[in-house]
Amino acid sequence: MNITQERNENRLTLSIEGRIDTKTAPELEQVIRNDLDKVTDLTIDLEQTVYISSAGLRVLLIAQKQMNRQGSMRIIHANADLAEIFEVTGFNEILTIE
Repeated sequence: MNITQERNENRLTLSIEGRIDTKTAPELEQVIRNDLDKVTDLTIDLEQTVYISSAGLRVLLIAQKQMNRQGSMRIIHANADLAEIFEVTGFNEILTIE
């Protein structure tokens, strides 16, 4: 998994390439815990993400909870497979997915 960060003042976009699974989710969690200071607008771009496991969903939930306190979060470019995972797990009701 590769995470690319693009910061513009209080906006942060995380573009994730590869798989978000048990092995890689801790890396994403560390970025979320360490790099959201003063961020009020978080975008997670999943265009290059091919899979997300329950560990990855947990990290997205952590990010959403933090952003609920300090701003907003949205997920963009989720492919059909990821959209199905979000729907089956009910995460489409929790997360803003565009």
